[in-house]
Amino acid sequence: MTSKSVSALGIPGMDPALEAELLVGMATVENLLRSHIRGPYPLVEETSRHLVAAGGKRLRPLLTLLASHYGDKNRKGIIESAAVCELTHVATLYHDDVMDEAPLRRGVESANNRWGNTVAILTGDYLFAKVSALLADIGPEAVRLQAHTFERLVIGQIMETQGPNAGQDPLEHYLSVVADKTGSLISASARFGAMVSGAPDEIKETLTIFGEKIGVAFQLVDDVIDIASESHESGKTPGTDLREGVPTLVTLNVIAMNRPEDAKLIALLKAPIKDEELVAKVINALRTHPALELSRQQTLQYAQDARKALGPLPVNEVTGALYSLCDAIIDRTA
Repeated sequence: MTSKSVSALGIPGMDPALEAELLVGMATVENLLRSHIRGPYPLVEETSRHLVAAGGKRLRPLLTLLASHYGDKNRKGIIESAAVCELTHVATLYHDDVMDEAPLRRGVESANNRWGNTVAILTGDYLFAKVSALLADIGPEAVRLQAHTFERLVIGQIMETQGPNAGQDPLEHYLSVVADKTGSLISASARFGAMVSGAPDEIKETLTIFGEKIGVAFQLVDDVIDIASESHESGKTPGTDLREGVPTLVTLNVIAMNRPEDAKLIALLKAPIKDEELVAKVINALRTHPALELSRQQTLQYAQDARKALGPLPVNEVTGALYSLCDAIIDRTA
């Protein structure tokens, strides 16, 4: 683990002046998130506010603000772009929780558990509509980027639902799904900041590549946390994917290792596990399985690949913060 002190933004060793500036920017984004979902319909506002107010890591808007420093960080549309990325993410969470039947999200009761699936789905749709309103004011290039990103989000979900094709390596398929479902929006978050601020094309492309790589690493870390952490630490119910029979890096590694002593465990991992006592037993088995440590090492490699992608960027405090962000993401698995 890193020995650097961790900033209020969760990035170790950050320059104090940069941190102070970003904290102001993030507070402005937060105000926009909350004000933008207000409307004349009390129930819609209540359900929309539910996950927005629950917080979260806010990685996507933070990346947007960091990336904007490579151009004119004061340009109109940067704060709005950051809000677009976070609202898009939150909207997908409402839909994901319906598909996963998740009872907990960000440490609070999930919207589908509280108001039912129909309201949760429509709340996600409402947030997508609010995203569109922000994008219309940013410009057509922003609309195109969002459309491409949303396409990938949907394709990733469909491919996850469909599963790997005959003869396709399940881990390769899974990593492709992760790139679409998670990497695409984190990549877009970095690109938004560079694009709206008018950063040079080569920097914009570098940040886009970095965002995708760190996005994949971020999801793989979540896979490890889903097994290794308790709900009070992660804000999610451990083993959610086990209950739905959704493969993750850890479970795919168990299956790929195919140890004779794991025959019963592997059979369980290939289907949804509905019995809560059995879910707890499987989680305990996975926590002591060598596949968990292998998953940590694979995640570390993806974070290192993200670090390498930063090579073309100028040496400055912002680039240093991006390097440290890679460390911070990995430290979550320790």
